[in-house]
Amino acid sequence: MTTPRTTFAVTHMAVVLAALSGPAVSAADPARLKLVQTIQLDGAEGRLDHFALDVKGDRLFVASLSNNSLDVVDLKAGKPVKQIPRQGKIQGVAYAPELDRIFVGNGVDGVCNVFDGKTYELLHTLKLPAADNVRYNPGTGLVYVGHGEHALTAFDAKTYEVKATAKLPGQPEGFQLDPARSRAYVNTVKPSAVAVVDLAKHETVATYVPATAEGLYPMVLDRETQRIYVGCRKPAVVLALDARTGKELWTAEIPPDIDDLFHDAKRKRLYASCGEGFLAILEEKDGGRFEVVEKMPTTKLARTCLFDPASGRLFLGVSRQAGKPGPEIRVYQARP
Repeated sequence: MTTPRTTFAVTHMAVVLAALSGPAVSAADPARLKLVQTIQLDGAEGRLDHFALDVKGDRLFVASLSNNSLDVVDLKAGKPVKQIPRQGKIQGVAYAPELDRIFVGNGVDGVCNVFDGKTYELLHTLKLPAADNVRYNPGTGLVYVGHGEHALTAFDAKTYEVKATAKLPGQPEGFQLDPARSRAYVNTVKPSAVAVVDLAKHETVATYVPATAEGLYPMVLDRETQRIYVGCRKPAVVLALDARTGKELWTAEIPPDIDDLFHDAKRKRLYASCGEGFLAILEEKDGGRFEVVEKMPTTKLARTCLFDPASGRLFLGVSRQAGKPGPEIRVYQARP
């Protein structure tokens, strides 16, 4: 379904100003996220990209973009235990626990590399131009990689055999899988749209083009309510869509430069990490609409995070600060 695009330059400026002057935390109102751990990494100036979590092994896999390395963090020990160098523009990371394999998308190298989770040896390299975000579907054993050539490629996590490539309307950014409905929802840029991919046929079967926002980057899918939440940069908002029809439901203003977005179903929240220097917390209000209730100051370029619903922990990537040997991971515990 395609809708006409509108001009929103004035709206964009108004949204930015409103987001920067939004709700803050007072001393009488405890933060909804409590900082419980800070883990120091080694690396160059710049930012971190996406993460993956080994729940059983309590390990965090970090795409250290500015350092071109995959960093493995022992969360119990609170320190990095392995750094795998020469990962050109590492961006996306996924983990298959039953295989104990790590999959990383490297944009400059144009590959998806597969590493053994015990020895960290390189097991396989799959050529995929401008490889970016990576997802794993344990039900089918397939790994999905968004990459250049406007494509989403699926390959077998065990044998590495490429199963299919779905063509998209634009360059892919964030995407989510809905195995129960055999669907993938993929944000694209140029055009700014959400592509709906049939995972049985590996074909794009619908395209939702929002009329109110551009710059669609992270995405989260609430499978229970069939709501898609998209982090947008022009203007800086979270946009809610009906996953079945593409209908635009609402927008909520957030700080600029979002790159990750997660849903906390238990607490009815969304967590948005924004490179402007804030972690925005949105809570569900009447009618299913979410609004920003707290903006936690972070640092510039701290725009990627990961939320683990099982433990209630949120991991935030922070770029290297003055006097530090590298970036850091800040671990927060969600409060009721």
